Amino acid sequence: MERLTKAEEQVMQALWKLGKGFAKEVRAALPRPHPAITTVSTVIRILEQKGFVGHTAFGKSHLYHPVIAREQYRARMMDKVVKDYFDGSLHGLVSAFVERNKVDVRELDNILKLLNARKQR
Repeated sequence: MERLTKAEEQVMQALWKLGKGFAKEVRAALPRPHPAITTVSTVIRILEQKGFVGHTAFGKSHLYHPVIAREQYRARMMDKVVKDYFDGSLHGLVSAFVERNKVDVRELDNILKLLNARKQR
């Protein structure tokens, strides 16, 4: 699964939030200033070609829906970040956040609880 461009990610975020929608609804869900509807339609067509979006035709209109779940994309991209920037080490990723003071003690405690619960399964 390839990484999406910023514009493609914005459209996918809107579609994941909406669940499904026509191009004008997707455009309305995008951050302001809204791009032109032709731009949104072009990005959606590219996403369809890449296999991220599908549609149902209603005459000349198309109702678009995500084909790839947000969680699926997020998991693939996180795996890629860990592999490409932290030599495959999750420890390296967490350490980077800790060293930059981006994780507080409560968050680390919650992570430990999650890991312990998973370990007990």
